[in-house]
Amino acid sequence: MRKVLIIGIGAGDPEHVTVQAVNAMNAVDVFFVLDKGDTTADLTEARRAICERFATRRPFRTVVIADPPRDRAAADYAGAVRDWRDERARLIEEALLAELGEDGVGGILAWGDPALYDGTIRILDTIAARGAVPVTYEVIPGITSVQALTARHRIMLNRVAGPVHITTGRRLAAGWPEGCDDVVVMLDADLACRAYRDEDVDIYWGAYLGTPDELLIAGRLGKVIDEIEAVRRDARARKGWIMDTYLLRRV
Repeated sequence: MRKVLIIGIGAGDPEHVTVQAVNAMNAVDVFFVLDKGDTTADLTEARRAICERFATRRPFRTVVIADPPRDRAAADYAGAVRDWRDERARLIEEALLAELGEDGVGGILAWGDPALYDGTIRILDTIAARGAVPVTYEVIPGITSVQALTARHRIMLNRVAGPVHITTGRRLAAGWPEGCDDVVVMLDADLACRAYRDEDVDIYWGAYLGTPDELLIAGRLGKVIDEIEAVRRDARARKGWIMDTYLLRRV
């Protein structure tokens, strides 16, 4: 039966790659890469460099799959994400059948950790449930952008006996999570935290964490949000994409 290793490779720094991830990469026959095109070519290149640096014990191949577009303006957001993920599953399923032998080991490198806001596990679940390609998979954890963020700002993620809430920009825009003063926000295209700029809230923001392009800003939200917006806008224009994360902390 075909086997796929979903390997967390950290937030961007090759040094985030764990010993377990290195061992997993050296068991892979074929790496499968979903490529978003020229806009994020540097991400594809980063994956290639990680493979060449760490996967040294056996020859391997890389199969690049064009990532299908997602309707980001759909009224049914959850439905659009589901359709996009199903199409990804179909493409990977076809690639597994065409490019990986029945006893082969495939590898998919996931940014950060495969269990935190990454859809690869669900994709493999979908493929396994369909049954057209008999497959099993394992998950190798990685350092998340949340861990990288707090390490770079030299702060604790939680306060004594306090909870931490991890959410998305879309959810934060609907309201501050109840019963929690420390909120980590991911996947926020519009900086929903602006709604709280007049409150006693500190922000610890980071983009391109662990890479040479890393950006860090921290301070009282109302005082630094304009700077974050400007830096973020310029970075997106320069690179064509941005991956950022932030922690909001009520004072």
